Amino acid sequence: MTRRLISSGSTFEKEVGYSRAVADGDWVFVSGTTGFDYASMTISDDIVEQAEQCLRNIESALAQAGASLRDVVRVIYVLPKADDFPQCWPALRKHFGEVRPAAMMISAGLADPRIRIEIEVTALRTRPVAT
Repeated sequence: MTRRLISSGSTFEKEVGYSRAVADGDWVFVSGTTGFDYASMTISDDIVEQAEQCLRNIESALAQAGASLRDVVRVIYVLPKADDFPQCWPALRKHFGEVRPAAMMISAGLADPRIRIEIEVTALRTRPVAT
């Protein structure tokens, strides 16, 4: 399989010059993904809703690459306020509780003050990809 670039349709991808995800062989690398609803370019104020939307956005990118959240082997969470992280745990456990990827949480400033969480994942496709 050749290298394939995957877009979510976010205006940020074109403005900044990156892909939502890159599929290369059996690997899928998903960029830091926020809780924006890319169809409407809106974002909730609620951190749990943002976390859920991040995961929906990631699921969409992975699906385009022939993968799913079950294939995630590495996840990085970035939050401006580390104290907000525990609020996200039930949503994260719902999606990754059985998968249990290697994980890291970093507290750092993000590009837009409305963003309360950003999630990046790496997946290794474990099943054949339909062509």
